[in-house]
Amino acid sequence: MKADLIITTYNRPDALEAVLVSVIHQTVMPNRVIIADDGSTGFTKDLIQRYQEIFPTRLLYEWQENEGFRAAQSRNRALAQVEAEYVIIIDGDMVLEKHFVEDHITYARKGCFLQGGRILLTERKTQEVLQEPGHLFAPSIFDKGLESRIEKQLTAFRSTWLARLWGKELKDRNKIRSCNMSFYMTDIKRVNGFNNAFIGWGREDSEFVARLINSGIKGVIIKFVALGYHLYHQEENRAALDRNDELLRRAIENKLTYCADGLSKFLTGDKDSL
Repeated sequence: MKADLIITTYNRPDALEAVLVSVIHQTVMPNRVIIADDGSTGFTKDLIQRYQEIFPTRLLYEWQENEGFRAAQSRNRALAQVEAEYVIIIDGDMVLEKHFVEDHITYARKGCFLQGGRILLTERKTQEVLQEPGHLFAPSIFDKGLESRIEKQLTAFRSTWLARLWGKELKDRNKIRSCNMSFYMTDIKRVNGFNNAFIGWGREDSEFVARLINSGIKGVIIKFVALGYHLYHQEENRAALDRNDELLRRAIENKLTYCADGLSKFLTGDKDSL
C-alpha cells in the first residue's frame, strides 16, 4: 500500500528542514510529500524549492494566505492533493525515526485510524538540532534531552514486538494529537475532512476525529513504532479556544459525521500550489 505524507508548517523553516531530511532517510518513501503551509513568508517557499531539486519523491507545496491560525483549512488544501490510498499527517516540527512511514503502513487497518506517539525534545536539545537542520537527527535512547518523564522515556525507542503487545483503542478525546496520525482517504472523504470553520488554535483535530468515530471508524494508539521527535516550541495563543470548544461539543453531542464546509471545498477549482 502507498501512503502520502502531509506536513503542516508555519514560519519555521529550520524545523521543517530537519523534518524533510528525516523523510529523505525513510526506509519506505512516501508516494508524495505535501507541505501544508498556513501562510508562511517566502523563506519557507525558498526552502521547499531547494529541496524539490534533490528530493527522492514528489514534494508539493500547498500555501494559503496568512489570515490567522487556519490549520483545518490548510490541511484540507493538502488533502485535496493526495493520490495514495492512505495518508499520514504530521506537524512541521516532528523529526521522524527512519521507520516512521513504514510503521504507519504496516499497522494500518481497515475501519481504523492510527495515532502514534511523540518524543518531546527539551528546548536545549531542540536548539542543538536546529543549529544544523540539514544534518540527519538520529538519536539513541541514551541521548540527553529526550523527554523528562521516566514513563515517556520508556517508549522513546522502537520495538515491533512491544508494539504488537501494547496497541489500544483511542477513547480519551483529550489525548488526540494530530502531530502524528494516519488515515484511509476513503474515511477522510466520508466525513469531508477537517472543518474549515475552525479559526485559531485548538480542537480542529479533535472535532475531525469525533466525526470519524461517530461514523464508525475506530482510533488506535500505537507505541514503540512510528516514532516522532517533537521539537520544542512555545505554546500557541489560545484565545479562540472557547469558540472552538463549542464546535467540538456540537459534533460530539449531535453525533455529527459530516461537516458542510470541509475538504470538498478544495477538491475542485484553482489551488495556490507549487
